[in-house]
Amino acid sequence: MSTRYPFTAVVGMDDLRLALLLNAVSPAVGGVLVRGEKGTAKSTAVRALAELLPQVAVVAGCRFSCDPASPDPGCPDGPHGDGGADARPARMVELPVGASEDRLVGSLDIEKALADGVKAFEPGLLAAAHRGILYVDEVNLLSDHLIDHLLDAAAMGASHVEREGVSVRHAARFLLVGTMNPEEGELRPQLLDRFGLTVEVAASRVPEERVEVVRRRLAFEDDPAGFAGRWAGEEAALRERIVAARELLPKVALGDAVLLQIAATCAAFEVDGMRADIVMARTATALAAWAGREEVTSEDVRRAALLALPHRRRRNPFDAPGMDEDKLDETLERFKGDEPEDDPDPGPEGPGDGGPGGGGGVPPQGGEGPAPETDGVPEQAPAQAPEPAPEPAPEPEHAPRGAAGERAAVKAGEPFRTKTLSVPGLGEGAAGRRSRARTQNGRTTGATRPQGTLTKLHLSATVRAAAPHQRARGRSGAGLVVRRDDLRQAVREGREGNLVLFVVDASGSMAARRRMGAVKGAVLSLLLDAYQRRDKVGLVTFRGRAAELALPPTSSVDAAAARLEELPTGGRTPLSAGLLKARDVLRVERLRDPSRRPLLVVVTDGRATGGGPDPVGLAARAARLHAADGTASVVVDCEAGPVRLGLAGGLARDLGGTAVTLDELRADAIAGLVREAQVNRSVRRAA
Repeated sequence: MSTRYPFTAVVGMDDLRLALLLNAVSPAVGGVLVRGEKGTAKSTAVRALAELLPQVAVVAGCRFSCDPASPDPGCPDGPHGDGGADARPARMVELPVGASEDRLVGSLDIEKALADGVKAFEPGLLAAAHRGILYVDEVNLLSDHLIDHLLDAAAMGASHVEREGVSVRHAARFLLVGTMNPEEGELRPQLLDRFGLTVEVAASRVPEERVEVVRRRLAFEDDPAGFAGRWAGEEAALRERIVAARELLPKVALGDAVLLQIAATCAAFEVDGMRADIVMARTATALAAWAGREEVTSEDVRRAALLALPHRRRRNPFDAPGMDEDKLDETLERFKGDEPEDDPDPGPEGPGDGGPGGGGGVPPQGGEGPAPETDGVPEQAPAQAPEPAPEPAPEPEHAPRGAAGERAAVKAGEPFRTKTLSVPGLGEGAAGRRSRARTQNGRTTGATRPQGTLTKLHLSATVRAAAPHQRARGRSGAGLVVRRDDLRQAVREGREGNLVLFVVDASGSMAARRRMGAVKGAVLSLLLDAYQRRDKVGLVTFRGRAAELALPPTSSVDAAAARLEELPTGGRTPLSAGLLKARDVLRVERLRDPSRRPLLVVVTDGRATGGGPDPVGLAARAARLHAADGTASVVVDCEAGPVRLGLAGGLARDLGGTAVTLDELRADAIAGLVREAQVNRSVRRAA
């Protein structure tokens, strides 16, 4: 077995270590979601925590790790007699991004269940993680239906497997830890809410800390066992402290004054539902137990709020997570009742203090002490706010350009709710909420022979396949004689996520401030829609002499919104270059992910004034290449003014798609535009 990096040797990341330790003390807190850039030792810290958890006693031979003191009465391996008990280390089970539903929840032998009525169940990862840690790296890339199973089990403490009337249930209580890089896409808000705590991590900008990180990592790689041995004392002390805090936890008192502070804080930050209140109460109780106290204080509530609320506060999808700490302090002070004074030193060594070089455990995050410095620069008093500058006058439609013919970026207009743009036909891409597709979950539309492992049984089709052969198979009892060849897989239809590639005209003809603000507002609205429908997005812009891939296809619509906000305008309109660049991007993406179907959204007024001697003809030929590829497309017509040339409509016809104005983007009639365009194209081809 490979040696893991010691938890107490991790440098910095105080919030992350504290959140993990609080969940080790009280798994009821609900787990941790760790958000941060790549290369910040997220996975290293999580894997190191497993070595600190106390050993667990299990019923000998039980595949579901039942506790001998209170075995699960519904355990599939039960009932348990006096079979003895074993002690083993707490497990850390990793859920890979590409795992199947059967691998996660377990699988039933459907053939035995139908023929013999036997619940032959093979446990999955949820059973293996019971009474340990379930770690999901890149949780934001996990399929939605797997996340639903995962979080339901974490909330209920049990996993249910239902297959065609055959039901199996087993206990599944574990410490759930997920890590993610926000640049690769966000979790849905309702899934964020199911994680008890969240922590933002980033690489230190202090040179001395970075030197210490490198020094320790190199020492560990040179001699893992020797390095771990040098930290064995600190690891043992921290392990003992976790055990002591667990024993103290039931004795911790949560007074009415503290409960009022928790409720007032959740109300002040407008979090939805009551889960935040419960998580804050459990976290504050765990903080008190970790500090060796039997009463919860205001400082515990403050720390709990900073860990439990940032990902729950009401915000737009593109807003950065975080909290107004001044508002938090004001709320706590306003509702502060009679309570014991906060202890600036909650434990004999602070919460988790213990390794040389300041790298072990979790140093105190509150109380008295010198103010921290950032990158060696001491904090300064805030400067007096300058008086607001007067609002600039509206820019005319044809305001003079600068020397380079480029205008500064303008802010996006107010986003609005759009109707669904969908790709016609039936796809087989990743689960999402946009276009029709064959999926593992959804309504049943037919049956087929299984290719590989049977996952979704079509019961009536299986019975019909087996029925004609019962006499030949010598059936004598009540049970149906079923062979492997009789089994039929259910074909299901749901929704998929698509690749929505935006091609945005940033030329001089679009540069009027009001128009570009409206255009950005429309694209931002479509990005919000893509976020909700679990799409990948990409952004191509064109202006001047060329087109640019401003954002390669990604699951992070946040990154697309940021690129859009910074987009300058000006210069000629190389429309053909933008369309050809988009075709190159789609060609590469088809090789990378052939099952994800694209939707091309061209945002332009249709003018073409650059790219060659015949810019209009070149743009038409480039558009017809997309039509030949079968790419579904929509042109958002941004032409304004009393005189309109209708060029965007011609571009849409060449693309084989349809054109909509900015106003029509809000209208109910847009729902079937893409399908209508495909029908029109088929009619034209037939003619």
